[in-house]
Amino acid sequence: MHMCCIVPGYERNALDDDDDDEEEQLKDEITEVTAEMERLEAQDECKSNTKAKQLSTGKKKFNMDPKKGIEYLIEHGLLKDTPEDVAQFLYKGEGLNKTAIGDYLGERNDFNIKVLDAFVELHDFTDLILVQALRQFLWSFRLPGEAQKIDRMMEKFAQRYCQLNPGVFSNTDTCYVLSFAIIMLNTSLHNPSVKEKPTVETFITMNRGINNGGDLPRELLEGLYDSIKQEPFKIPEDDGNDLMHTFFNPDREGWLWKQGGRYKSWKRRWFILNDKCLYYFEYTTDKEPRGIIPLENVQVRDVQDRNKPNCFELFSVGSDVIKACKTDSEGKVVEGKHTVYRMSAATPEEKDEWMKSIRKSLVNQSVYLSKFILDINKAKY
Repeated sequence: MHMCCIVPGYERNALDDDDDDEEEQLKDEITEVTAEMERLEAQDECKSNTKAKQLSTGKKKFNMDPKKGIEYLIEHGLLKDTPEDVAQFLYKGEGLNKTAIGDYLGERNDFNIKVLDAFVELHDFTDLILVQALRQFLWSFRLPGEAQKIDRMMEKFAQRYCQLNPGVFSNTDTCYVLSFAIIMLNTSLHNPSVKEKPTVETFITMNRGINNGGDLPRELLEGLYDSIKQEPFKIPEDDGNDLMHTFFNPDREGWLWKQGGRYKSWKRRWFILNDKCLYYFEYTTDKEPRGIIPLENVQVRDVQDRNKPNCFELFSVGSDVIKACKTDSEGKVVEGKHTVYRMSAATPEEKDEWMKSIRKSLVNQSVYLSKFILDINKAKY
């Protein structure tokens, strides 16, 4: 009887041990798979970070020197060496200086002319009156100052407009000449230095005989005149004074996770360290930062965080709040209220490099926050 009681008991313990072994083995396998997934994700993120950094660098180079910027992007496999791919890149225009786009499109060599052709082909002027089409076209870049470049661009524009709107004009030359007349009218009506503003009759007289020797309908010219008088062209501003120059050759840049102040959530941001300041952006192509942290009266330290690896933080020295500013959800610039900024890097090596670079930039001299708020507002508006 005792044997009958004992043996089954031992059998149950053996089964329990087997279950425990299987459970431990399953846990080990899950741990291994999770670690492998994290390793692969880290590799993918590293590759993605490299490409993002190269793309950001290429755009900055383009804004400084369009030809060299395009060459850099092609060399690094971020653009195909075709007019169509380059034209698509310029047409999207994300993070690109529109003056630089205009300069590149206006260059007189075979490749650039083919890019201009492909760029104009990306515009759809179907069923638009001429002034509407011009508004769309002239917003996608800034007209260069050289007459020959403008001439080539407006010739391509006229060809594209007449192709999509057959029958509006007797030939492309009419569209070409009238387009120039509209641009001149816009300048005459809205440039404060022009004292004598042209009347509608002046505009009509100026365009007599341009329609293959005949006159264009009076109502057409009156409509164009009224449209320009009521609403001038929105010419893209020259971005030469934006913050791009500040970020062209940074001390360090890369992706970091930044912890929020109020809700402690983590957000991935592109950080740039330069000019004794730490700037962070939502995207690498953004032209103005979401926030600026002057490295004044702060120190950096290594910290542990249960939610994120490879953490470090900036903390205030001698004052309660770090002098910083950021843009809120409505785009308004506000002063930051952080006493600590906590960041997380992808690897321990990256964390060490960031801390080393920040320590080199730490300064005790006075840095006025108003200057940085002013710089952000200039870049935004």
